[in-house]
Amino acid sequence: MYHEYGGCPSGGVVAGITYVEGKQCIVVANDATVKAGAWFPITAKKNLRLQEISMENRLPIIYLVDSAGVFLPMQDEIFPDKEHFGRIFRNNAVLSAKGIPQIAAIMGSCVAGGAYLPIMSDEALIVEKTGSIFLAGSYLVKAAIGEDIDNETLGGAATHSEISGVTDYKMKDDEECLKTIRDLVGKLGPRPTLGFNREKSLKPKVAPKKAYEVYTENGAKPYKMVDLLETFIDADSFTEYKAGYGRTICTGYARIDGWSVGIVANNRELIKNKSGEMQFGGVIYSDSADKAARFVMVCNQKRIPLVFVQDVTGFMVGSRSEHGGIIKDGAKLVNAMSNSIVPKFTVVVGNSFGAGNYAMCGKAYDPRLIVAWPSAKMAVMGGAQAAKVLLQIQVSAKKKKGETVSEAQEQKLLHEIQAKYDKQTTPWYAAARLWVDEIIDPAQTRETLSLGIAMANNGRMDDQYSTGALQT
Repeated sequence: MYHEYGGCPSGGVVAGITYVEGKQCIVVANDATVKAGAWFPITAKKNLRLQEISMENRLPIIYLVDSAGVFLPMQDEIFPDKEHFGRIFRNNAVLSAKGIPQIAAIMGSCVAGGAYLPIMSDEALIVEKTGSIFLAGSYLVKAAIGEDIDNETLGGAATHSEISGVTDYKMKDDEECLKTIRDLVGKLGPRPTLGFNREKSLKPKVAPKKAYEVYTENGAKPYKMVDLLETFIDADSFTEYKAGYGRTICTGYARIDGWSVGIVANNRELIKNKSGEMQFGGVIYSDSADKAARFVMVCNQKRIPLVFVQDVTGFMVGSRSEHGGIIKDGAKLVNAMSNSIVPKFTVVVGNSFGAGNYAMCGKAYDPRLIVAWPSAKMAVMGGAQAAKVLLQIQVSAKKKKGETVSEAQEQKLLHEIQAKYDKQTTPWYAAARLWVDEIIDPAQTRETLSLGIAMANNGRMDDQYSTGALQT
């Protein structure tokens, strides 16, 4: 992204969920090697997503700040809107009001809007000689009001720790600063949990790396979803729900690292139904949508977190499906999943196309975490189908203008369209735009989901949160 400006690796922010002094936290660190830590539109989006995770799961946030503020050439795409830079500071205030700790370390420059984030946190540390914070630097001060002053005197560690009182701790160097942060986190008081069911963890029945063999890279080979699940669920923990009905979606209870979960997963087998007709694996039919909707509601009743495993090409099309009410049954699943109050987690292992992405808890449906395997593909439809549709539109438009299109030209156009479309369906394209939170090694699926459920156990469930029943 942003090739015209030299790129913006990782959005200029290195961040994630980790443990500090045994307590699960979010760490957000500006990367000053990327345009002096300036904020691009994607930088704001990434920070907002991390704050969202913090609010949902009541995780403390540690900010390591070194930022030049808004990237001015793109200020119109980052400054005024609801999902822009200012929302960060609104969230700072909301997090504090909810009692979720925020600790900020000023380890470099904090200029203009970038100055508000650390000071709207609950506690702020500043490092001598390297840390500085001000609404306008010395050059702008000179230009604006004619005052001659150096940055250290204007907004350095001594100024803000001894004169203005803006910061709470003056640190002699980075090492002391990080040690003090660990000390502050280590002294945080206990927090309530939701008490999700957890028993002794058992290793998977199948080695996690066997996932590479079950799911081939191109995803063209049919496979049983249960075989894939066994690479990351606890051994012999799977209790399948409605095993013989709606078989293109696999539903059931399992344990992941001891945590009780409900699993909704697309099954990629070719299945013969009772009428002797073949059903395509990875496609959602009316019966599978109905089954999944019922299972989601039962898991909500039992307060069991949900894990969605996506390898879906969409809902079944054609007159038989339309007459059978596929839209109604699909809407039932989307409705049940949207109104789910238990935490949801999504793993995109293969295809994630069209309304299938929505029904299987895509990013728009508030999963606590959504991760993708390197084999994932996300788009409105598959590349080959989309390219043919777009080709027909372009060829038709040319013919209306009286232009002739040869077969060779059609093939060239088809190749160009598909190449562009295929690039946009990769997990790298999706992750760069935060459609998924992370691309993971398939062998890390179990650890990622366990970390996420542990995180959610600190948080809230939507109905309790909205009614104020969850005491903090």
